[in-house]
Amino acid sequence: MKGSIAILAGGGPAPGINSVIASVAKVFLKDGYRIIGLHEGYKTLFTGSPKTIDIDFEMADRIHNQGGSFLVMSRHKPKDADFNTDFFVSNNVKLLVTIGGDDTASTANRISKFLAANNVKIQNIHVPKTIDNDLPLPDGIPTFGYQSAKQEGVRLATTVYEDARTSGNWFVVSAMGREAGHLAFGIGAACHYPMIIIPEMFNKAEVTFDRILRLVISSMIKRKILGISYGVAIISEGVFHFMTDDEITSSGIHFTFDDHGHPELGNVSKAHIFNELLQKKTKELKLNVKSRPVEIGYEVRCVQPIAFDMLYCALMGIGVKHLFDQGLTSCMVVSGPNGDITPLYLKDVEDENGKVKPRLVNMEGQKSKMVFEDSLQYIEPADYEAARKYVPDPENYDFRKILNW
Repeated sequence: MKGSIAILAGGGPAPGINSVIASVAKVFLKDGYRIIGLHEGYKTLFTGSPKTIDIDFEMADRIHNQGGSFLVMSRHKPKDADFNTDFFVSNNVKLLVTIGGDDTASTANRISKFLAANNVKIQNIHVPKTIDNDLPLPDGIPTFGYQSAKQEGVRLATTVYEDARTSGNWFVVSAMGREAGHLAFGIGAACHYPMIIIPEMFNKAEVTFDRILRLVISSMIKRKILGISYGVAIISEGVFHFMTDDEITSSGIHFTFDDHGHPELGNVSKAHIFNELLQKKTKELKLNVKSRPVEIGYEVRCVQPIAFDMLYCALMGIGVKHLFDQGLTSCMVVSGPNGDITPLYLKDVEDENGKVKPRLVNMEGQKSKMVFEDSLQYIEPADYEAARKYVPDPENYDFRKILNW
């Protein structure tokens, strides 16, 4: 036995995690290593009795196409004072493989530095994961799990659009995404939704509930002009990350607050917030529109990965071995469009404060411009006369004026 390879998964689930675990296990087992899976991320690693499981070939072969994570996940982030060498020394660990976002990766780097300072030499290689697609990988390379989550999101969102047609209602869909709007944009564009709202589009205007509501109503009025009574607007939850606490609390929605006085957004449905505010506004305007809320988030995190992610994750898992054999450490594994494996170092994507800057939707890219300029439906100056049938001030619902574009 050459030693052990330890694998853990941190943060939230994403389709393809098991494909990574299985591929790492198979390629290292083939070379004579023991594979140790760590349950609950970093949570029990330094406790003296970590929750582990040995992964053999049969187990790896069975889980590679399953959704969710075979290894129980955790968002636990250990402090430097918690670190010790026990697990790594007693199990002769040669490599720590972490699957997660930037927090999981930076914690692995801290652990690696601690071990080196205590004469325990191990490598650590990170596999970047998030359905939000917001890690700063090279252009054109998605984070694993994004494509599968988007596919399931499109399946759900297509059904919602069909419900809108069938019932003659509007739906307000909220999609996960942290600070970035990739998931909402990808789902909305694929489904031909008449309105997509993501934080990146507010590049010349402050993000407010008023602007968001006027964008949705702009689409509602445009559709009425076209003789269509139904529709769907999808809004990225990321817009909340750019609102002030005052803006959020002044909405009139009841929030609970954390120890620092910030509204706890995780305790409420974003779609319900948007829809409740929208209903009040449409009632004021007497638009005679019914709207219903739909949340897309947890439903897409543990679906079975699609073919793209199964292959992509397999290549990254095998790529971990390639980088390990080159002696590389404290890096992320990247699989390019052609399957080429390269390392990406955290120091190259961190800002001056050591924070990994999220990759946002490129509003200057041709894809974004085509969708926002040619795929959505909203009020423009040519619609003002027809729009006055529904609102006295159509200029106030002009898409570009709302955003100061």
